[in-house]
Amino acid sequence: MQKITLILLFCCFFISCEKQYESRPSIKVNLQNFSKPGTSIRALTILNDSTMMYAGSKGDVTSTSDNGKTWHTTAIKTDSITPHFRAISSTQKAFYALSVGNPALLYQLKGDAFEIVYKEEHEKVFYDSMSFFDDLNGIAMGDPTEDCLSILITRDGGNTWGKIDCALLPKIHPGEAAFAASNTNISIVGDNAWIVTGGTAARVFYTSDKGLTWTVINSPITQGKSTTGIYTSAFYNEKQGIIMGGDYTKKGHIAASKAITNDGGKTWQVITQEQPSYTSCVQYIPNTQGKELLATSTEGIYYSNDKGVHWKKVSNEGFYSFRMINKNKAWMAGNEKVALLEIQ
Repeated sequence: MQKITLILLFCCFFISCEKQYESRPSIKVNLQNFSKPGTSIRALTILNDSTMMYAGSKGDVTSTSDNGKTWHTTAIKTDSITPHFRAISSTQKAFYALSVGNPALLYQLKGDAFEIVYKEEHEKVFYDSMSFFDDLNGIAMGDPTEDCLSILITRDGGNTWGKIDCALLPKIHPGEAAFAASNTNISIVGDNAWIVTGGTAARVFYTSDKGLTWTVINSPITQGKSTTGIYTSAFYNEKQGIIMGGDYTKKGHIAASKAITNDGGKTWQVITQEQPSYTSCVQYIPNTQGKELLATSTEGIYYSNDKGVHWKKVSNEGFYSFRMINKNKAWMAGNEKVALLEIQ
């Protein structure tokens, strides 16, 4: 008996005896709304427990460091161009905002100074999302200007960016692109990144080496039209992930709009439960062992306590995007508003 006890103690100490988290059976949410007239907000990032930054459709980059008590906004304009931002990210040293449309402008903020670190002019240019693997390596993605996705890479912390040649990327299908819905087209875990698309094809592009090599996997998400496909993705670890989307023009239409993976995206299982039928953003709730998730769209906010298999609507108030601060708080973003969400 003593020998068995010692073996169990050894296993717990050197391997893992993590206590299994018990999901909350249901939640209630409280929303503290902040009006942001004249701007549409689809990209926000959490810097710490009290600090959030977002970039909006009117060249506005705004931050709060006291959970919304005070706000600081910088209005960006380059020549006659007011950038429309839908993709942002940050490192320990800088903040980045990438505009959609032609020309695409990628701004770096260090201290109080904004500098353009990448510019691309093309009639088809349209960037959807960006993220960082670490403080040196970052990635941004956009719609194809040729026969592949537009993928930008930085290896020096965002000071310089380069576009990957199409010869090194999987070919895109005619009519396949991406949705700049919530800055969640890219999911990163370690050196791994997953990029999701929509339109005539809804696929998952995968790299295991920070963008050096790529493979592409078909998904079962509804596809075939310019408004259908994968709008958002999230990964809890290298194996467990979720993709969601649907059809923006048929938000109540029941279709294959949700799928989960347990093998790193090699295969996907459709979740057929009715709601939500359209989703623009999904995220794992921290410190719940990948069991709890939130999702949102203009139709409301939804909660899952079983790794994304079943969902319950917890608010009728709609948003485009959000990011979790911790297990019980999140910042939400939408049209002319942001909100601090608290789980009760």
